[in-house]
Amino acid sequence: MEPRPATRRGPKPKPDTRDNLLQAGLQMIHAEGYSASGIQGIVDRADVPKGSFYTYFASKEAFGAEVIDLYSERGQIKLRDFLCDRAIAPLARLEAYFDDRIAAFRSSNYVRGCLLGNFSADAADHSTMIRDSLAGHFKAWSRIIENCLLEARDQGAIGREISATSLADFILNSWEGALLRMRAEKSDAPLITFKTMIFGKMLR
Repeated sequence: MEPRPATRRGPKPKPDTRDNLLQAGLQMIHAEGYSASGIQGIVDRADVPKGSFYTYFASKEAFGAEVIDLYSERGQIKLRDFLCDRAIAPLARLEAYFDDRIAAFRSSNYVRGCLLGNFSADAADHSTMIRDSLAGHFKAWSRIIENCLLEARDQGAIGREISATSLADFILNSWEGALLRMRAEKSDAPLITFKTMIFGKMLR
């Protein structure tokens, strides 16, 4: 009779540990920044042993890229909820989305901003993995806006002088810049200026 394999002792891995780490990391990085968020602080917030981090993530850099994925995917769901509602005119959908975001930033006292923009300022120069992840997600956000603008153009709500691709990129770039200045000034003034220029001038 062959000996039975030794029974593994110790606590079994929890199936939700990976998700808990990502949730904790998203909250901490969004509040404190990528560079200022250490692995020890993340595992403490998730209430898991530090060794568990490396069970699921090869490095802090790889973890950061997955935090970006999680944040962006959630944000795109909200963006689509507004921009894909065909019961509302395309430009009204787009304006309603930004009104919703401005209201959210007011209620949070103008902190945190967009995690994609924060990562761009904090880590894009130092990590090819994070830079590539950010570029891909920004492109995905722009394409959702572009599709809404194409619909508006087909309905005659905007002209054809500027391509929908360029216009969508400009809108997203302007919004990200407005969010950075919002955080510096702790004011919604940059966001209101953004709205005035985009919806009062460019998309008239």
